[in-house]
Amino acid sequence: MALVSAGARRPIRLRAMRAFRAILQQGSVTAAARTLGLTQPAASRLLAQLEQDLGFELFHRDRGRLVPTADGLMLYEEVERALDNVDRVQDMARDISDFRVGHLRLVAPPSFLEAILPDVIAAFLDQYPRVHLSIDSHGVETAKGMIAARAVDAGFVKLPLNRDDLDARTVLVSETACVLPSDHPLAALPEITAQDLKNTPLVLLGQGRRFRSQVEAAFAEAGVAPRVRVETHTVASSCALAARGVGIAIVNERLAQAYVRDRTVLRRFSPAILHEYAFVVSNSVKPSRLAEAFLGLLPAG
Repeated sequence: MALVSAGARRPIRLRAMRAFRAILQQGSVTAAARTLGLTQPAASRLLAQLEQDLGFELFHRDRGRLVPTADGLMLYEEVERALDNVDRVQDMARDISDFRVGHLRLVAPPSFLEAILPDVIAAFLDQYPRVHLSIDSHGVETAKGMIAARAVDAGFVKLPLNRDDLDARTVLVSETACVLPSDHPLAALPEITAQDLKNTPLVLLGQGRRFRSQVEAAFAEAGVAPRVRVETHTVASSCALAARGVGIAIVNERLAQAYVRDRTVLRRFSPAILHEYAFVVSNSVKPSRLAEAFLGLLPAG
């Protein structure tokens, strides 16, 4: 870094400014050099070069002593302020580089946030305690819009994206499973089919979702009309209702694992229906270093 002197219009080097400040504060070149970790000749050269660049003397030489000139004292006040600002910038740069400051904004579906991210959030904040983390929870289309508009730094979205303004990296692939009470007759089966669920009360995720259409298609292929007792919109609520015997929930297996307790069990649903989630950013920018650090803590698969 360099400042430009008003007289000679030559750049004032940062090292020379530090040397000048140290010499004035310490009262001698030798003491200043020791403070700066320089040799005495090196500190003297920095001072001489600075005076040459400025076009005026900073010190009088009086029997081996350096006495600041009026010009030197006037310049010192500005140098002190400038170096304080430089030090603050350098401190801030180190803090940013070491993730000691910063703000990470994410968006995620409610069930993904509740089932997958709590451990990741805890690990991230433990590793970067001074970073401010905010996570919005929205549906898929709203989340896509927020990421594309850069209202958030990144997000977790269920695939497919069906957009060309977003970039995605798959982070989780899961099959579909049934959640049911552990004493339910179907709990004895290793896998439950649509045919097995004929006339069985069901808890299904709400209409209009791609997953719901896939579940209904599986029942139609089996020639079975699903008996929907409750429609809900989160995996957590589906599992809670299944635990109370309201109906068998058909949900994302990986997300449901967070909610299966002693009274409920998971059984794979057939035919297989896959769920894929991705880490998504706007394709107009690279992911921030903080977003990459968060992603790096996510468990594989």
